[in-house]
Amino acid sequence: MASTDGLVPITRAFLASYYDKHPFTPLSADVSRLSSQIRSMVNDLLNQHPPTQGESMLINEADRQPPHKVDENMWKNREHIEETIFLLESSNWPDTLKQQSTPDIVEFATMLGKLKDKLHNTLKALESFQIKNADHVFNTVMTYLPQDFRGTLLRQQRERSERNKQAEVDTLVNSGGSIRDRYALLWKQQMDRRRQLAQLGSATGVYKTLVKYLVGVPQVLLDFTRQINDDDGPMEEQRHRYGPPLYSLTSMILSIRLFLSLSWARYEAKKLNGEHITVLQQAVDVYTIELERFMAFISEVFANSPFFISAEVAGALEARRNDDYKEISVPAGKTYEVLLTVDSVNSYIAWDFSLVQGKISMDIGFSLEFVSPSGEKTLMLPYRRYESDQGNFCTLMAGSYKLIWDNTYSTFFKKVLRYKIDCIPPVTESSQSD
Repeated sequence: MASTDGLVPITRAFLASYYDKHPFTPLSADVSRLSSQIRSMVNDLLNQHPPTQGESMLINEADRQPPHKVDENMWKNREHIEETIFLLESSNWPDTLKQQSTPDIVEFATMLGKLKDKLHNTLKALESFQIKNADHVFNTVMTYLPQDFRGTLLRQQRERSERNKQAEVDTLVNSGGSIRDRYALLWKQQMDRRRQLAQLGSATGVYKTLVKYLVGVPQVLLDFTRQINDDDGPMEEQRHRYGPPLYSLTSMILSIRLFLSLSWARYEAKKLNGEHITVLQQAVDVYTIELERFMAFISEVFANSPFFISAEVAGALEARRNDDYKEISVPAGKTYEVLLTVDSVNSYIAWDFSLVQGKISMDIGFSLEFVSPSGEKTLMLPYRRYESDQGNFCTLMAGSYKLIWDNTYSTFFKKVLRYKIDCIPPVTESSQSD
């Protein structure tokens, strides 16, 4: 296992010792009791009216074990909550229920509205939980990257990728895709994110070109991103410890959805009685309370989980090991130039430079030019004087670019320039492997 000055990627054994200190208080016994009652009510409906082909698919899913991965269960809970909310919308009630206005029906309709509101609030909490989790992981990873243009490029890549994913979802929805279709796509996209995280660690796929230039990235971080989601990797301990209560909640909301779906389809022949309504109400209450309790607990565990060492410590250690800056003396009255050949449009020319300062603070002129094959020069970044600067430029043309540090205005003082330059080809969305 690779290490740098005592740093090692997190292991399953390390997480186990951490999770020992954070046991989850078991779910209420009402989860098991109400889930069994709901399934018994489902079986009563099926005994009287066999399922349709579409209903059989949902029944088969309810009969299977929930997914093994924690995040897949979270997506499944979101899907089933949203499907249940859809069934609770008044426009999707059975015609008989919509048309009657007896006191009992009015009371029942009010209760359905409250159940829909509770599930809607839990859905929003779940969406927020997933967003915060994703941002926490990404931002923590980013703290270990060099705090220069390269981190910016990875952020830009992530933002571009997320915009493309959202556009894909919007296209599906606008073309009439179902809730099930949308969540199948969302889970596929989540797996794509996992692959990209592993690619960052292995320097393959979309990051194959980019990581080549990430001098200063701790090897411990690359090792972590590559192995974190392995089948028997660190996350397997998380599934072992905290998966079972989540699996129970996934099964519970699926049973609630299945019961409502079958009840609405058979409402003309078998209306819900008082016992059915009471169990349904209790089940939604318990489910929403327990899922939100689970999310609050797991959020705190994840936020404090020692996946990474201090970014400050890691950055300081790696800066000493991977100092790839060059140093040059620019005499008074002279310039220093670096010529780069850029093969592709939308490549990035990036720089980080500073002057080694003495007792007197000094600056140096800096500009960027494009040099055509005929030798004609076009100013791309205007001349300006700096003590230090860190930036990047997205190229509009392939060809030669010249970075110029100018000390011609100085009569007496030479400038000691410390600099680093990279030319990074465009990052694409393709997922090629080595």
